[in-house]
Amino acid sequence: MSDAQYTFRQRRITRPLLNWVRGILPSMSDTEREALEAGTIWFDAELMRGDPEFSHLLETPVYKLTSEEQAFLDGPTEELCKLIDDWQITFHERDIPQDVWDFVKREGFLGLIIPKEHGGKGFSASANSAIVMKIASRGASAAVSVIVPNSLGPGELLMLFGTDEQKNHWLPRLADGRELPAFGLTSLDAGSDATAMTDHGVVCWGKVNGKKTLGMRVNWSKRYISLGPVCSVLGLAFQVSDPDGLLGGERDLGITLALIPSDTPGVEIGRRHYPGMQAFPNGPNQGKDVFVPMDWVIGGQERIGQGWRMLVTALAAGRGVMLPAMSVAGMKVAAFSTGAYSRVREQFNVPVSRFEGVQEVAAEIAADTYLMDAARRLTLQALDLGEKPSVISALMKYHATERMRTATNQAMDIHSGKAVIDGPKNYLSSAYRAVPIGITVEGANIMTRSLMIYGQGSIRCHPFIQEEIAAAQNPDHDRALRDFDDVLFRHIRYILKTAFKAVTRAWTGGLLSSSPVNGPTARYFKQIKRLSAALALTSETALGTLGGALKFKEMTSARLGDALSELYLSCAALKRFEDTGRPAEDLPLVEQAVQSSLHRAETALRDTIDNFPVRPAGWVLRALVSPLGVRCKKPRDKLVTRVSNLLSEPTSARDRLCEGIYTAADTELGKVDRAMRLMVELEPVKQKMRKARIRDAAQAEAEGVISSNEAARMHEALALVRDVCEVDDFAPEELTGKKPRTRAAKTPKAA
Repeated sequence: MSDAQYTFRQRRITRPLLNWVRGILPSMSDTEREALEAGTIWFDAELMRGDPEFSHLLETPVYKLTSEEQAFLDGPTEELCKLIDDWQITFHERDIPQDVWDFVKREGFLGLIIPKEHGGKGFSASANSAIVMKIASRGASAAVSVIVPNSLGPGELLMLFGTDEQKNHWLPRLADGRELPAFGLTSLDAGSDATAMTDHGVVCWGKVNGKKTLGMRVNWSKRYISLGPVCSVLGLAFQVSDPDGLLGGERDLGITLALIPSDTPGVEIGRRHYPGMQAFPNGPNQGKDVFVPMDWVIGGQERIGQGWRMLVTALAAGRGVMLPAMSVAGMKVAAFSTGAYSRVREQFNVPVSRFEGVQEVAAEIAADTYLMDAARRLTLQALDLGEKPSVISALMKYHATERMRTATNQAMDIHSGKAVIDGPKNYLSSAYRAVPIGITVEGANIMTRSLMIYGQGSIRCHPFIQEEIAAAQNPDHDRALRDFDDVLFRHIRYILKTAFKAVTRAWTGGLLSSSPVNGPTARYFKQIKRLSAALALTSETALGTLGGALKFKEMTSARLGDALSELYLSCAALKRFEDTGRPAEDLPLVEQAVQSSLHRAETALRDTIDNFPVRPAGWVLRALVSPLGVRCKKPRDKLVTRVSNLLSEPTSARDRLCEGIYTAADTELGKVDRAMRLMVELEPVKQKMRKARIRDAAQAEAEGVISSNEAARMHEALALVRDVCEVDDFAPEELTGKKPRTRAAKTPKAA
């Protein structure tokens, strides 16, 4: 292109478009920009760009636990699970018992993420997830007590941003339990909008050990702080101002993070909340005129005002580990127990697992568990490669906790009365009460879905938008014009290619797309390519027609985020099938999981188009990318039945699906599993009794329907079934804590 042509293009095309972009760009605060820039992009970017390269996905190595990590999982983690009695913890003690705390500290559970050079375990994300998942299958309260020190908080922030002096002092003490950490973020007047916190520190001079010291006088009031009532060191987020200019810069410096020993004068801890009847320490704390020296700021004085960036950087990875592990543990418990219980529980002389209504729900539990466990594994693989995929971590937090909520509710439905009567024999109700905690923490789910997943993904995963925004915001107009011209025409070529792929794949049903594998799952890879291109074009249309207003179209953003999420989950399920060697018995699980997920993805896209804010654009999109409506259908009834049967029989697919949770023989989960295996083994005997219309084994033996050996085995099995179907009951004083009233004996009336 000649200079004259180039100048003409800039003057007639680029400059008007640059001015238009400047006009539609939304205002963006520093905190929003920092959140947007946190972490990295990974396979989510390929899905958002419309042409995922599946070889990149399938070549991602599967992380294998080291011998040290496996030994810790098989040794101390198993021992901790034996110690945990969730009913005793949540109902009687309403606190974590001292023997559990002592074991957790002694064995190094508080330092899983801390590097070995600082006295910690230095375990991988995969190992940490496996450890938490097993503990969580025994009880949420104990799991949270391990999760908090190993997720967003002092340990992780020190590792990422602490000075060498801070790391050398604090990390060994956190690792061995000499110090118990908590992190105070949520203010009384600020929930999900953490940047609106009113906790405030003023830069001033004070005295430490009689020596004049520069620091901050801080006042705060926090709530919902896990481990806050018992912590020895409190990580704190607060706004900082410097009205006297002691630091020589701006007056309002922004959010800052500091480590404050809880015995510092002015710090008040100890009072507790009671979240969902869970017993992990959680509560408010306050600080009144607490003097915080500059060397208590995480990272030192130079990190003042960088607190929000530090937090979102830590969250970019952390949300993908602990909460998904805890959620998948709950889903596995729901799948494991529901499959077994529905097989041994009979109504009308038939196992309830044979009722189609039950099969439909049980199959959904199984498929969702396979899907989310696959996504957990894939996300951990990325984290162990050094990625910090912020968009994926956000969608994992949202979908893992939501699917746990659904699976737990469905398991409760199938267990019916067994699930609603509290007591030591109930393995579901405590998880049911804990679900809303996961839904709420680390970004409430409604906000995560409607603002964060697509809101961050649409910008971070786009190949050109960040460059265009940077050019549009460049105060040097000549430089801005040159930069914008360069990226603009690359963006136009990208849009044309994306439109071509989206239209051809839509009108051919994805049949012309490529697949990295042959066999029964190849069609799913092709459908993911079709829907990925449709998502990319729909996203381009939304960004182009709505501009900055898209930020406020939360229902549109949520649906586009749903589509992205389901595509990622489908990819995870397909990769898991490949990683595990394509076991034939798992194929029904894979098909149910992926078919359901792709149906949800395409439905979300169709709903976006049907409700597109700019109606003419919606009509065009419908013709281009959704001419025949939703093509990905829900699983057929025959497949649903096959999946349900996998869950209610002692199959290797069931074992793989539920591996990683604690199911020792003496636990209620171990008992219901044993009962299921016995009943399946004795099914031929049971069939003889059904045919003779006899329910009692002794009668069947007496009438010669079954042998004495078969009768003995049936008595054993039915006794175990009766035990696992039993529910707890209590003397009134056990529940009320009051002594029963003695009634005075009535005096007989005279004749």
